[in-house]
Amino acid sequence: QVQVVESGGGLVQPGGSLNLSCVASGSFSTIGTMGWHRQAPGKARELVASITSGNTINFADSIEGRFTISRDNAKNTVYLQMNSLKPEDTARYYCYADLKVWGVLYTEWGQGTQVTVSS
Repeated sequence: QVQVVESGGGLVQPGGSLNLSCVASGSFSTIGTMGWHRQAPGKARELVASITSGNTINFADSIEGRFTISRDNAKNTVYLQMNSLKPEDTARYYCYADLKVWGVLYTEWGQGTQVTVSS
């Protein structure tokens, strides 16, 4: 059994910062790409950022350099540092990890963590 668990969401004022964390655990042999998507009410889920096992990073254009993604392979953890937050960043943020289990690569998703940007 494998799972991905996010933490670090909350309520923050515009211009503030939050740091999200996501840990993958369970019986897997390797982790490939890890990343974050988000979904706001009434909108489709969209990619925020991803990072490969070789630290190649991809960001959505809407992030505009405000977020940083990093990973600690020893801890099976990916982080999303979010700065200069805007009300339009309000969404549920979902972590994912590409895990290899018994030789099969598949994507495991977390339950999400809520980020609300409001004054």
